[in-house]
Parts: sequence; structure tokens; C-alpha cells
Amino acid sequence: MPNIKSQKDRVEQTKKENASNKAIKSNLKTVTKKAAIAIADGSADAQTVATAVSTIDKAAQKGVISKNSARRKVSKMMKKANAAQA
Repeated sequence: MPNIKSQKDRVEQTKKENASNKAIKSNLKTVTKKAAIAIADGSADAQTVATAVSTIDKAAQKGVISKNSARRKVSKMMKKANAAQA
């Protein structure tokens, strides 16, 4: 444990940030899995895919995942959604 007050504060901030990031990542995985299952079943509506894309964009905006990773995930999902729709 740190002895310096500022380092004690940083430890607490890091714990909060880690918990927040973990919650965002968990939600991101849940939403993308639901969208992927809906696309595979052919029951994907625009709302499901839009929610997943929005969640991915929000995670990238908050810095939980990188922007390139978010773009790659969205692109992959949209390709599958458009292929299933056609």
C-alpha cells in the first residue's frame, strides 16, 4: 500500500475506473452477442444492430476499446447483417 496521500487517491481512482471499464466491456460483449445471434437466426431488426453499434461507439468514445477496434467490430457486424438481409 502506498504511503503518500496522492498515491492512495490514485489507487482508489484506479479501482473505480477499472470497475467502470469492466461494466462497459461486459455490457458491450452482451449486446454484441445478442446482435450476432439475432443476425445468425435471421431475426435481426434494425434496432438490435443499431443498439450494438451505438454501444460499441460509446465504448470507443470513453476509451474502453480503441477506435480502430470499434470500427473493425462495427464493420464486421454490418457485413454479416447486410449479408443476412440480402
